[in-house]
Amino acid sequence: MEFNHYSVLLAETIEQLHVRPEGIYVDGTLGGGGHAYEVCKQLTTGHFYGIDQDDAAVEAAGKRLEPFGDKVTILRNNYCNMRSALAERGVTKVDGIVLDLGVSSYQLDESERGFSYRFDAPLDMRMDRRQTVTAREIINGYSENDLYRIIRDYGEDKFSKNIAKHIVRARADKPIETTFELNEIIKAAIPARMRKDGHPSKRTFQAVRIECNRELDVLRDSLEDFIEMLNPGGRLCIITFHSLEDRIVKSTFKKNENPCTCPPGFPVCVCGMVSKGRVVTGKPILPGERELAENSRSKSAKLRVFEAKQTAANV
Repeated sequence: MEFNHYSVLLAETIEQLHVRPEGIYVDGTLGGGGHAYEVCKQLTTGHFYGIDQDDAAVEAAGKRLEPFGDKVTILRNNYCNMRSALAERGVTKVDGIVLDLGVSSYQLDESERGFSYRFDAPLDMRMDRRQTVTAREIINGYSENDLYRIIRDYGEDKFSKNIAKHIVRARADKPIETTFELNEIIKAAIPARMRKDGHPSKRTFQAVRIECNRELDVLRDSLEDFIEMLNPGGRLCIITFHSLEDRIVKSTFKKNENPCTCPPGFPVCVCGMVSKGRVVTGKPILPGERELAENSRSKSAKLRVFEAKQTAANV
């Protein structure tokens, strides 16, 4: 299957990135190379690093970015290892970083990957097929309480307790192996009158995918590193698709803009915490009407941008 992926908020992200022709830029979720291609077009003496843990994405982006030759380096890795992976190549500071979080259109549409409730396939959902834990292990191995927790927190499904109960009851007879088997179990756990608002499995599949790939943990553990890696005036652009992702990005950006821990009544700061930059986007940038019409999957996308503290020479 050809790697097709619609790059959400493409123009807005490139505009906010402020690409400098001689700069060093990184895309930590390379995908099909949509954002990457637009960055590379603007480079002269600069360099681009693309990172993705999905082997299909690495292959597809490699082909797409071939015209840019040795200005491009592609690494198969998780973006949480960005700092160490670039340090191994002598790069400790960069001028911009892009993350387009969540699952790609290709991953959703390739039935055998098991990301989608629309296709009957083995329960997989791994973004990196080298890892051993799959959705099958989560569905069949987690306790009822842990299943309830991830469906409640990551799927935000009000029927999470009942869905977890039905999963545990069903797997007592035999292991749950496929997406369609899981669909039927979820369907039975949700009252018929409540199944009209989208597919009943949507939230549970999202929750299991996030757990399988540790998506929120990886994001939470990486953001401080990314901000530290930015050159003065460098920008970190992050597109989220989930309220919990957005909350992590928003709070981390805010903390790095104003890290002071002194009580509000103190006349001067004594904690010694220094701002690392500024939040560019007071409110997130959202897709426009045209993009929403072209790609329904962009509906929940939000772009937030952080700019590293400028030095006197950069201002």
